[in-house]
Amino acid sequence: MPVSINKHHLLVLFLLLLSLLPLSVFARQFVVVLSQDDLKDTPSPTSDDLFNGDSSEWDEVSNSDAKWDDELDPGSWRPALEPELLSDFQTEDEALYYSGLRKMISAASSGDSRLMEVAASEIETAAAAGYSHAQSAIGFLYQMGQLKERNKAKSFVYHHFAADGGNIQSKMALAYTYLRQDMYNKAVQLYAELAELAVSVFLISKDSPIIEVRLHKGAEENKDDLRKLHGEEDEDFQIMEYQAQKGNAAAMYKIGIFYYFGLRGLRRDHTKALSWFKKAAERGEPRSMEILGEIYATGAGVERNYTKALEWLTLASKQQLYSAYNGMGYLYVKGYGVEKNYTKAKEYFEKAADDEEPGEEASGHYNLGVMYLKGIGVKRDVKLARNNFIKVANAGHPKAFYQVAKMFHTGIGLKKNLPMAIALYKLVAERGPWSSLSRWALEAYLKGDIGRAFLLYSRMAELGYEVSQSNAAWILDKYGDRGMCIGESGRCTDSERHQRAHSFWWQASEQGNEHAALLIGDAYYYGRGTERDYLRAADAYMHAKSQSNAQAVFNLGYMHEHGQGLPLDLHLAKRYYDQALEFDRAAKLPVTLALTSLWIRKNYANSFLVKIIDSLPGFYPKVEAWVENVLMEEGNATILTLFLCLLTVLYLRERQRRHAAAAAAAAEDGVPPNHVN
Repeated sequence: MPVSINKHHLLVLFLLLLSLLPLSVFARQFVVVLSQDDLKDTPSPTSDDLFNGDSSEWDEVSNSDAKWDDELDPGSWRPALEPELLSDFQTEDEALYYSGLRKMISAASSGDSRLMEVAASEIETAAAAGYSHAQSAIGFLYQMGQLKERNKAKSFVYHHFAADGGNIQSKMALAYTYLRQDMYNKAVQLYAELAELAVSVFLISKDSPIIEVRLHKGAEENKDDLRKLHGEEDEDFQIMEYQAQKGNAAAMYKIGIFYYFGLRGLRRDHTKALSWFKKAAERGEPRSMEILGEIYATGAGVERNYTKALEWLTLASKQQLYSAYNGMGYLYVKGYGVEKNYTKAKEYFEKAADDEEPGEEASGHYNLGVMYLKGIGVKRDVKLARNNFIKVANAGHPKAFYQVAKMFHTGIGLKKNLPMAIALYKLVAERGPWSSLSRWALEAYLKGDIGRAFLLYSRMAELGYEVSQSNAAWILDKYGDRGMCIGESGRCTDSERHQRAHSFWWQASEQGNEHAALLIGDAYYYGRGTERDYLRAADAYMHAKSQSNAQAVFNLGYMHEHGQGLPLDLHLAKRYYDQALEFDRAAKLPVTLALTSLWIRKNYANSFLVKIIDSLPGFYPKVEAWVENVLMEEGNATILTLFLCLLTVLYLRERQRRHAAAAAAAAEDGVPPNHVN
């Protein structure tokens, strides 16, 4: 019987020999694998046919106009989460929208379904008046089934109108919907547009990090990683801040990075970040000099000043910070503050590419790739551009993902492959400013505001963020009614909560989360939140098996052993049990016990031993509940363990006594000792 194991099961193992031990379960990161077929020769583009005749859209270096988050993500939820950002509203509909949004977030925190009704009413009024951002929020409510009957068709319609009105989050939701329906042509167009927007907020050498923290590891809370993210309450952070205040330049730089990108629980604050960078730079910290140069060059958070940009970048490069050459090359390739000089720009990019620090050379190779792709100061060479982009993509550079996605999209430089293009575009698009909701969700969770965290993760889940899908599902399973889940007509019923968690886990499993696929299998196997269906359970376990999940493989073996949803096949069951051990050596004990069960079933069919084994699934939950509710709470676990050990010793001694007595009796009869059983 497939079983989710926790610490309480350890004692059950002494009572039931066929229980399972914990198996490690982790979702794997996205990996780009290029085949020789992908790299095959493709027609060389001309200046007229390169990307629909508009080659400038490929020249990311030319994208010099920094854009603010509010400009890129109109209708953002951020002002509702940071009331101090709210200014005078330009229209009544905008005021009504943000009023409803604030009430919705507050209702999620408190679980107040009446306040949620007021919030939904205000947002719906604004949506009815044609306010696109309110339409996006209504699409979310229909998708969730929150105070409305869950209706994917209505959700799609609202998101469609909202996207036409310029709402970026609805475009993300639509792109993800098209992807799930294998409508690649529509999905790739939207994700390409979103990825281009996301790239426009990146600095020359640094990219905006995305906060993707899993709240759980398997079935348990991810306490180690969460403990590091308490921000201002974190001891390490306080020590770093103290060092910065005492004049430590390296600490000043790190604090500046935290404020600039809004990390470690801090609110994003470009003014404070700039202040820390300047203090660190004045003390000779080269990385601060470099980022100041990039900030002034792109106007990201300050008024653009090319003179200051060149000064800071030059100072950084003189301290052998090779990545600073990227910024200098950028100024020369664009002619900002200096005379345009492609030859000099190429030299600077090559110097940056020569950086011996792992990963630091990436931006240099990236910019060289752009020059070769566009033929800027060099002869156009798409193959050389492609090789540079792939090298940088292997280092995890999102701008390179964007360029490789373009190649897969257009078939120029790489064989046309829309699914691969979509996957790469999606990775980049998910780093746009709309990803800031994940920071707010994490902050809410760390502060114990589970309802707000669930609402924000649910919104991110709708946009296609796999980690958010997993986190939202886990909150529902972990906290139950305390998750402040709002259903169709008030607080979620158990059925609504199970169905919603099932939906989130399913979406996460589609995106490669093996733990999610395992839980989907368990849901169908046990009938949690859905009707029991062994066939679907087996399908889900097969999906998790494809991701080398040992627990899922073990479960498939169990189902073959018992003929549940799969043909009764003891040989195939053994193969799966052996494979589970290959995937995870920690599965040695449960696999050994399972193989013992198979041996008994094969050699003693229809015996009382087989009947005992088959009776364990019904007996197991009762014993587990007894262990958890009685032993664990009363603190008698150690006593039981010692008692079991004592029984084992007594059994072995009694067995030894009987053997000795039998040997003595045999000796009297003249039977040789080695013939005694």
